[in-house]
Amino acid sequence: MTGVRVLVGTRKGAFVLTSDGGRKDWKVSGPHFPGWEIYHVKGSPVDPNRIYASQTSGWFGQVIQRSDDGGETWAPVDGDFTYATPTGDHLWYDGTLKPWAFTRVWHLEPSLADPDTVLAGVEDAAMFRSTDGGKSWTELTALRDHRTAAGWMPGAGGLGAHTIIQDPVNAGRIYTAISAAGVFRSDDDGASWRPVNQGLVSEGIPSPDAEVGHCVHRIALHPSRPETLYMQKHWDVMRSDDGGEHWREVSGNLPSDFGFPIDVHAHEPETVFVIPITSDSEHFPPEGKLRVYRSRTGGDEWEPLTKGLPQENCFVNIFRDAMCVDQMDPCGIYFGTTGGQVYASNDGGESWNAIVHDLPSVYSVEVQTLP
Repeated sequence: MTGVRVLVGTRKGAFVLTSDGGRKDWKVSGPHFPGWEIYHVKGSPVDPNRIYASQTSGWFGQVIQRSDDGGETWAPVDGDFTYATPTGDHLWYDGTLKPWAFTRVWHLEPSLADPDTVLAGVEDAAMFRSTDGGKSWTELTALRDHRTAAGWMPGAGGLGAHTIIQDPVNAGRIYTAISAAGVFRSDDDGASWRPVNQGLVSEGIPSPDAEVGHCVHRIALHPSRPETLYMQKHWDVMRSDDGGEHWREVSGNLPSDFGFPIDVHAHEPETVFVIPITSDSEHFPPEGKLRVYRSRTGGDEWEPLTKGLPQENCFVNIFRDAMCVDQMDPCGIYFGTTGGQVYASNDGGESWNAIVHDLPSVYSVEVQTLP
């Protein structure tokens, strides 16, 4: 492995950051699509040249962009998806009018095996699949048609299918998280879905056995142990060891169990990272100190990682898709802030460096490990 490519989606464009295996010196390319909201940018895990981006505008609707040369050039690939209603609103969908409006694509998840296959999680909550590199899309209708859909509620950011995880071991198993509905799992490649939220407890939901209504912020797993899932929700860090069937809280000694991102070390399935913020009404780090918290035991016991991060007067937020890990050794961890910084650690979180400053507010951070 010779290097990494960090893909950054922001409020006003996308940026591509590249470095060699040392991950100390960085080249910055961008902004691509300046002035557009780029909700998510993600590269194919099997083709380092293929990247997909979700480009959104209140004026021009939703566009999917694709690069086949590592982000050097881009082209829109979803011309059949932008549809204007009689009121001028833009919907993103397959041509069959249904009650929900599709205002943006929150998350793009390329296939683990085929660079031309990609899943899209959208708002209002639904999922689509393309098998031709984004040129045409088919809705996985069983998700939006689920019997619990009437009970789904929008979170503060909207009713979005914001997380998609493909199980690398169990063929056909897909997870998605919807705010505010919960986690859903398919074991038949999206043909059917069921909620997997047992053990989640949420304010305002009187029954601890409620199937849906939970504001899940992010889920993550390690490829070598896909039955173990980690979750950051609207209050509480959670863990499941049976594919989401049952959850238990592992917030432990965190200064706040509220936050958005969560991720797992590339080589250590029990090493987990979160970035707490003060509360659901105060979206900034506790005490104004930007700290990444690491657990080496899969939760409960957490340690603050602060070297190189601002420890006073820091009032940024970190969104759910704005943290990721690379596959290098030592593992690299990356996250972006609403203040426009992208921080990187090339030593498993022991120390941090701002590899770029003063970008627009960062929505997403993803990484490709380059051969």
